Amino acid sequence: MTEIRTEPLLTPAAWTGPELAPRRDWIHALSPAEVADLDRAVAHARASARPLAELTRDAVPLPVLGASVERWLDELETGRGFLLVRGVPVERYGDDGAALAYWGLGLHLGRAVSQNAAGDLLGHVRDAGVEKRDPTVRLYRTREPLGFHTDGADIIGLLCLRPAKAGGTSRIASSAAIYNEILQRRPDLVAALYEPFPFDRNGEELPGEPPCFSIPLCRDADGFLRTFYIGWYIRDSQRHASAPRLTQAQREVIDLIDEIASDPAFSLEMDFRAGDIQWLKNSVILHARTEFEDFPEPARKRHLLRLWLTSRRAFADSDALLNQGIAPKAGAVEDGEQLRA
Repeated sequence: MTEIRTEPLLTPAAWTGPELAPRRDWIHALSPAEVADLDRAVAHARASARPLAELTRDAVPLPVLGASVERWLDELETGRGFLLVRGVPVERYGDDGAALAYWGLGLHLGRAVSQNAAGDLLGHVRDAGVEKRDPTVRLYRTREPLGFHTDGADIIGLLCLRPAKAGGTSRIASSAAIYNEILQRRPDLVAALYEPFPFDRNGEELPGEPPCFSIPLCRDADGFLRTFYIGWYIRDSQRHASAPRLTQAQREVIDLIDEIASDPAFSLEMDFRAGDIQWLKNSVILHARTEFEDFPEPARKRHLLRLWLTSRRAFADSDALLNQGIAPKAGAVEDGEQLRA
């Protein structure tokens, strides 16, 4: 077992919502020169006539915006662990052009990995008209609230094509600040964070794989604290007789994580505008979403694009397992929209 950290984390990633809400240094508004650079990159990539999955960084050159992308990586790697990029001209680009611009920015940050058993590399976050009546329904396909959680890979990205009519507010919280609060409130539960927890695969396991996998919520990675957490996956695991039973301490600590992350004294809210991109470092940020109401017209419904990226830099707290993404099932075919340009 890794060494259990008993001292508070003193890092820029250990922030609280109220200290950041009045500030705007976590928002990067694209300048006219940067938008013009992105315009040229999109035109260059389109001219290549290559599918998104075959594009390389060189096919989406960003001689002006590239310097800002490097600073974004700095902020993700050793800073607060998140930022909001504002001003991608999605209405002018149209959905396909916006997807191409977003994919190109992702190439400059890292490599996309699969987000589900269908092998989606560019995911659509929108209401598919389904309800989560069983664990096999992924919540991002509903309009229901999403609790605080992490995803896979180093970097999680969301591009807003269209916001909701109401709701759908993004909420994020620092897992480092949550850890510090657990140290203060319930030091007796800290050791449980380093124990393996069962996570339900929610029907996305490959043939022959068990329905759950086990991983600790917290692990030390060269002095950095790496966090992985999806509370409802842990609770759902208990439907399987083969899954280890949660201990009392484990149940209490996941309840406490949810409580702290949801507390306005810790979380930060942001309303997505069309053209906003939220970049998160998975190992230090929990994210959530409120329930939303859509416009009745299909063309106006809330629609985000998602990327899971393995950073092109070697993050010290990178996780080799998570950076593989979710293995596609044999014969899986991506949604035709997923990699269209």
